[in-house]
Amino acid sequence: MDSTAATPSNAAQPAVPLTVSDQQTSALLDDTLALLGHGLPDKAAGQGTAEIERWAAVLAASDRPGLAKITQELSQLGELLASPQAAAHEVAELLASLSAETIKVAETAPGDYSGPLGNLGTLLRKAANSLSR
Repeated sequence: MDSTAATPSNAAQPAVPLTVSDQQTSALLDDTLALLGHGLPDKAAGQGTAEIERWAAVLAASDRPGLAKITQELSQLGELLASPQAAAHEVAELLASLSAETIKVAETAPGDYSGPLGNLGTLLRKAANSLSR
């Protein structure tokens, strides 16, 4: 591959479906809460993009209904962050929508996921608000 060629924006999907345990999902949720708890990650550092890719893989492996919109919006967010022309208001709109969808999922989440998912929704809303200013 030519070193000047653009990096493909599509993340490779594993050929074998990913199996994600509750413990792994909880750890990912904790990691994301910690990352967003310190404010928005720096785009250049790539932490946000890595987190989006992790969530996309987990959501793709989930058989839980109601996650399609979140999966789609995460994909859009990843593409937007990969674009050098991404406008802050576009990112803010996607984060606000992800916040609303996450809060909806939190309301019906099983077990110990409701609280942390609600917190994630709140942090996503705060991130959207900070970009909207």
